[in-house]
Amino acid sequence: MKKMFLAVCIVFALSVAQVGAAPISSSFTGSFNTDDDVEFFNFAVTEPSLVTLRTWSYAGGTNAEGNTISAGGFDPIITLFNGTGNLIDDNDDGAGVAADPVTGAEFDAVLSIFLDIGNYTASLTQYANFAIGPNLADGFTGSGTTGFIDADGNTRTSAWAFDIVISELPEPTSIALLGLGLVSLAFTRRSIKKIN
Repeated sequence: MKKMFLAVCIVFALSVAQVGAAPISSSFTGSFNTDDDVEFFNFAVTEPSLVTLRTWSYAGGTNAEGNTISAGGFDPIITLFNGTGNLIDDNDDGAGVAADPVTGAEFDAVLSIFLDIGNYTASLTQYANFAIGPNLADGFTGSGTTGFIDADGNTRTSAWAFDIVISELPEPTSIALLGLGLVSLAFTRRSIKKIN
């Protein structure tokens, strides 16, 4: 009976390990040369996942790698394209981002989206350098500013900081295995109590 209990515990531990996979994160920093620069980030999603694209350029903060990013960078825009260059979504000012300590503005960008397996491209631009059309090949509008001026007229630096965080979603079989492991563990413990 103890061997059966041990086997059930192993199955349970394996199922918990599969369901609780740690997110994969990448952090990037740099500076633009001009207001109209575009920085591209290519990444692959190997399992259906929640992907979060997040900037730290404007108000600063702690990025996914635990590094402290100074406030003062430009007002960023994130745009996401699929593997064939079709526009999926974009974000200018993300909900729930921190306020800049000098301007009080909340201009960092956050885009969280569920993505299927595939290759993707994220672009980082300065406000108001939005994607022109539904395809990456259509290009960008240009910021319309000189000297890294934000929408409120504040002069900023050319610095940017950007995170990509991929959180794999548990597969239905992993969830089922976890449930089976919990039921088996409860049944085995109950059987052991009856024997004793």
